[in-house]
Amino acid sequence: MTDEAEPQGDLTVRTIAMPADTNANGDIFGRWMMSQMDQAGGIAGVERAQGRVVTVAVDAMQFIRPVRVGDVLCVYTRVERVGRTSMTIKIEAWARRFQTQIREKVTDATFSFVAIDQDGRPRPIPPAADVVAPWRYNTTVSHRMASLSTGDLHADASYSLHSGAAAGDRVRHMADIRCWLFRRPADAAY
Repeated sequence: MTDEAEPQGDLTVRTIAMPADTNANGDIFGRWMMSQMDQAGGIAGVERAQGRVVTVAVDAMQFIRPVRVGDVLCVYTRVERVGRTSMTIKIEAWARRFQTQIREKVTDATFSFVAIDQDGRPRPIPPAADVVAPWRYNTTVSHRMASLSTGDLHADASYSLHSGAAAGDRVRHMADIRCWLFRRPADAAY
């Protein structure tokens, strides 16, 4: 850890910097970092707007330190302002240096997003009280994904879709989700 403040917001994207993403100096391209930040902002924007969003502006992006091959880039997001159809999201990127626990802030920016409908036109963003983040139902997304990827079908521990439904119903829903995630036919054996 460094002597800087902790990251602000929710960890939204975490990825490793690879050799294909380097510039002539051996550092990671700024465009790659900006792309990761835009993806993270899009994820946070979709969750808040409960639907499609598009990036319309990036304000005051500042590259503080280089990112190197092998560093883990952690992108944090925090919705700062929500208007009728648009929102601003503060995005910070931190690097956990290769093979260490040293974490440094490498860049930050404020991204603006607009919620759009299926025709690509701006649409109203629902009030905050109507928004329920997907990970806030019964378990975390990562726990659900880990359960799905490891083949755990224990419905009560990994995914509770209906509190009053029978265990078999929950397992059937897990199979449906597994089919969607892995693009398998619904009747495929697991």
